[in-house]
Amino acid sequence: MTDHELKLTLAMVVLFLPLLAAVGIGLGARRWRGLSAGLSLGASAIAFVCSLILFIKFHGAPAALVYPLAAIGGEQWLQLDGFTVDFGLLIDPLSLLMLLIVTTIGTLVQIFSLAYMKTDAGYSRYFAGLSLFLFSMLGIVLASNLLLLFIFWELVGVSSYLLISHWFEKPAAADAGKKAFITNRIGDFGFLLGILLVWQLHGTLDITALAEMGAVGTSAGLLIFCGAVGKSAQFPLHVWLPDAMEGPTPVSALIHAATMVAAGVYMLCKLFFLFTPDALVIISWIGGITALLAALMAIQQNDIKRILAYSTLSQLGYMVMAVGCAGPAASLFHLTTHAAFKALLFLGAGAVIYSCHHEQDIWKLGGLRKKLPLTYRAFVTGALALAGFPLMSGFFSKDAILTQAFVANQPLFYLGVAVALLTAFYMMRCVLVAFHGEARGEAAREAHEAPGEMTGPLIFLSILSIGLGWHFFGLHDFLFNQNIWLGTKITGAVIPNEITQTAHLAAMISGTLASLAGLALGWVAYRGVKQDPLPGMLGALARGMRDKFYFDELYTWLNQWTQERLARYADWFDRWIIAGLGVRGTSGAVDLTGCLLRLAQSGNLQTYALLLALGLLVMLTFFLF
Repeated sequence: MTDHELKLTLAMVVLFLPLLAAVGIGLGARRWRGLSAGLSLGASAIAFVCSLILFIKFHGAPAALVYPLAAIGGEQWLQLDGFTVDFGLLIDPLSLLMLLIVTTIGTLVQIFSLAYMKTDAGYSRYFAGLSLFLFSMLGIVLASNLLLLFIFWELVGVSSYLLISHWFEKPAAADAGKKAFITNRIGDFGFLLGILLVWQLHGTLDITALAEMGAVGTSAGLLIFCGAVGKSAQFPLHVWLPDAMEGPTPVSALIHAATMVAAGVYMLCKLFFLFTPDALVIISWIGGITALLAALMAIQQNDIKRILAYSTLSQLGYMVMAVGCAGPAASLFHLTTHAAFKALLFLGAGAVIYSCHHEQDIWKLGGLRKKLPLTYRAFVTGALALAGFPLMSGFFSKDAILTQAFVANQPLFYLGVAVALLTAFYMMRCVLVAFHGEARGEAAREAHEAPGEMTGPLIFLSILSIGLGWHFFGLHDFLFNQNIWLGTKITGAVIPNEITQTAHLAAMISGTLASLAGLALGWVAYRGVKQDPLPGMLGALARGMRDKFYFDELYTWLNQWTQERLARYADWFDRWIIAGLGVRGTSGAVDLTGCLLRLAQSGNLQTYALLLALGLLVMLTFFLF
């Protein structure tokens, strides 16, 4: 078997095995809980092994190879009057890295789920949804053209809806699934328009062909970016992600670490060559605004999962900001390290929730450091990595983003430093309130360490969260290699080549000081407290942070005064003008005319003679006078 055949075979196994598991569970295996979990976990584990082999063997290959799969009878998958689309796999170093990220986190989440979901009534349906979710995300990673990417993009939306709404009997979970689905449709509408505009401008949707042609217009680039605004929950479409916490905690780990929200950032990095400098400026500021807003909101959240959800929003803003600062390598670097420590944090939160009988309010926890020692150490590891503590993986990737911002847009650099301080502050708050002090609730007093199926993934992710940024792993050198990026010869701006020593020092020193200052402020503010001191200090600002700066209320008001008012006007027009005057009015006029004419047809000869005489009289009057 040649290298090309091996690469194609392994990639097809990675892509289609989770789909086969989902179909198998849906068609019959769902009756047996153990078999369903085994099929899903087995497919994910085999996909991980194949992804690991692919990455180790082929990650150094500079070429991006497209493998058409749908040549049925020699015909293209889609061919319409000069428009041709192949169902093909694009296998390049970036897709190999992303395959490894998705399958690694996916496998660990499924192992964790064995214990976390073991008493759930929808156990088999849950694992079927996980497999479908993995298939959809892997399709985005391997898609060779924008049309195929969009199809898998929508499948990710459907899969996330099914998993967020897993406990659909709870109104909050059902509403959260609908909110995520509908909000993403807004961004996806813009994405679809962008794809159509790209085809109109370049006449092709093939990614490798587009890479050779270079940037499209600013409008097309921003429309493409709309897809990432929805999927990666950027301002102003950020409102769906915190509510997605209504789904099972392992689903939250998968969505936040390696699948749905990562899809938008990965797409921006992969298609970086499409964006003009003007588009990148807008992208960078959208990312920066999202990072700052979400960090402020996280400071006053009390649900342990919502704190992590807003931290994801903030870190995604970092990644998008890096792309806008012409740094897709820094963005993907942070996406990779973030996948490890954010999965660790969510699974650690899941272990806490499991051990504390599904209590999620950090002010009803406390004292868990001694009751859950392994979970505590893992959670602190993830929190330090997220805070950018020196020598943790997040320190290196955040340093790369700040360095990029320092070179490209210094106001965003200072904004990024401020976000780093806020991140360290709210993570210290979360750790101190949830794990330190005395137990403040019955659930915390009865807590016990999670079983091995849950702590095992925490240990593995802790190792990655510490060392993934180190030179030993080679991630930095791999991503900052000019040869692995599509379109670099055309744009010349994918990897900045003139990053000065000053920028490195400014980013490292500022980022480190911000992290240490945030941790210290959090320690001073929340060590040993029994209630949150910030509301009394900040007043209305604290309420605004807690209530998400009233974005949900604003969108509700806008919806009432636009869509709902338009709907009421349309209902009135349909009810009284179209149906009333148009349909029933016309039928009523015909019916009335018929009734009047029927009165003239009495069947009485005297009446007919009278009408004839009257008619003749009218005619004579008309002609004679």
